[in-house]
Amino acid sequence: MTRESRVFHRHSVAAYPVAVAGDGPWLIDAEGRRYLDACGGAAVSCLGHSDTTVREAIKGQVDALAYAHSAFFTTRAAEDLADHLIDKAEALIPDNRLGKVYLVSGGSEAAEAALKLSRQYFLEIGEPQRHRIIARRQSYHGNTLGALSVGGNQWRREPFEPMLMPATHIAPCYPYRDRADGESETAYGERVADELDDTIRRLGPETVAAFIAEPVVGATMGAVPAVPGYLKRIREICDRHGVLLILDEVMCGMGRTGHLFACAEDGISPDILLIAKGLGAGYQPVGAMLCATRIHDAIRAGSGFFQHGHTYLGHVTACAGALAVQRRIEDGGLLDNVRTQGAALREALAAAFGAHPHVGDIRGRGLMLGLELVADRDSKAPFDPALKLNARVKREAMAQGLMCYPMGGTIDGRRGDHIMLAPPFILGPEHIAEIIGRLDLALAAALGSV
Repeated sequence: MTRESRVFHRHSVAAYPVAVAGDGPWLIDAEGRRYLDACGGAAVSCLGHSDTTVREAIKGQVDALAYAHSAFFTTRAAEDLADHLIDKAEALIPDNRLGKVYLVSGGSEAAEAALKLSRQYFLEIGEPQRHRIIARRQSYHGNTLGALSVGGNQWRREPFEPMLMPATHIAPCYPYRDRADGESETAYGERVADELDDTIRRLGPETVAAFIAEPVVGATMGAVPAVPGYLKRIREICDRHGVLLILDEVMCGMGRTGHLFACAEDGISPDILLIAKGLGAGYQPVGAMLCATRIHDAIRAGSGFFQHGHTYLGHVTACAGALAVQRRIEDGGLLDNVRTQGAALREALAAAFGAHPHVGDIRGRGLMLGLELVADRDSKAPFDPALKLNARVKREAMAQGLMCYPMGGTIDGRRGDHIMLAPPFILGPEHIAEIIGRLDLALAAALGSV
């Protein structure tokens, strides 16, 4: 008789296979079954699961120094990683403002740091009345209480609402659902961005500290990119009112869209940028908050101390692993592969599912793609949430040896289902064929069961 697991799993009634090995884009369980990782776990494993260069870099760092607390030391690995990130930001982001890197352990931690930094910055420059944060509905910025407060994922927020700090939410940029008939993408983008301007004016510009958004919304809506021009208008509105712009690229950044920084494709620089998942590719827990030099310098000229911190800030082994990941992406020409294979995967999805009666939209950028599932294509009516179609798709995909990322609540936190794909940057044409074939079988089985 098998002993009951003592791990407190995400789903306490689930029976998880035991992962024991990785082979490129494949994960292997204890029974020898292979699963094609078409979602990178949660858009994390951008190099797959067996990159020798990264593993050797981590081993080499552990042999030299495994940990040094950031209140006592800096490390060469942390300094080199920060240099690399800022050098890339200066080279790739138009009108780049980012000049400093705060190294953390993951995306939620980066979001918490950004929220606290935005408040402290205004305290340091003598504007203590600025404390409000504006965000978007159907967004996701992490699972800690501060990150949940600004996040717009209603399903995740609901149990903890009494504990969350106040935040104001405006409409997402969601053209499939919200663009009016006959309205151009440009006009739609301007209209939805102007809601930010209206909201800042209503709240009082002198009270607003920051606006936070994902350039490409991840798992909450399923790879929904901003329409062209939307983020430029957002940048103009924030500048007009002296509001900090925080862009959350935890899921869509570090090459996932075909650009190292997703905002580069939109032609803007934020004041604060959040990165994580693809920064370390899952080989070590790591994230970062990049901020404008003027924000850092305001603190240096004032209190001199960012009133924030965690035990594993700038963890030397994680930094060494992350730098190796970033060099591997650059030296291997993997951004080119993301663009090439991303276009090929999207074309294959369109061929297989573009006329499917229950696939309403295929969207995304690079190797971050989503399929929105609908009960009726013409009306865009969603499936009954009680059917839990997204859970059925995940279960059937795993049975086919395919990892994908289905989620529910796409439309408003309750209604709607989608599937997100975020395969590793090492993807090849042979993997695309496998993804399409297995997803087709999984989707047919899931739909056949409702």
